[in-house]
Amino acid sequence: QVQLVESGGGLVQAGGSLKLSCAASGSTLSTLRINTMGWYRQAPGKQRELVALITNGGRTNYAYSVKGRFTISRDNAKNTVYLQMNSLKPEDTAVYYCNLNLGLAHYDYWGQGTQVTVSS
Repeated sequence: QVQLVESGGGLVQAGGSLKLSCAASGSTLSTLRINTMGWYRQAPGKQRELVALITNGGRTNYAYSVKGRFTISRDNAKNTVYLQMNSLKPEDTAVYYCNLNLGLAHYDYWGQGTQVTVSS
């Protein structure tokens, strides 16, 4: 069992900042290794897309559209991943989902999603 609890979404004006958090918990975390933690987003009428990913060793990967504006980080002791979003644009408006990838079989777990709305 894995639970992902997200927080930090909301409404912000263009150019503003938001910080998302996602805390993972559950008995499965004690038996399976975390491969990656990350954030995806889905805008209305569009497919879900990767925003940022961080490996267990701290390597990061970003979508081209957010490079230089978003920063992903994690606290391994707390099994928590963060997404600092700066210089937000209206096109960043979407539901943001936390993702956790576990174990050799690469099981994927998803948060419930948090809405981020950027007004122009």
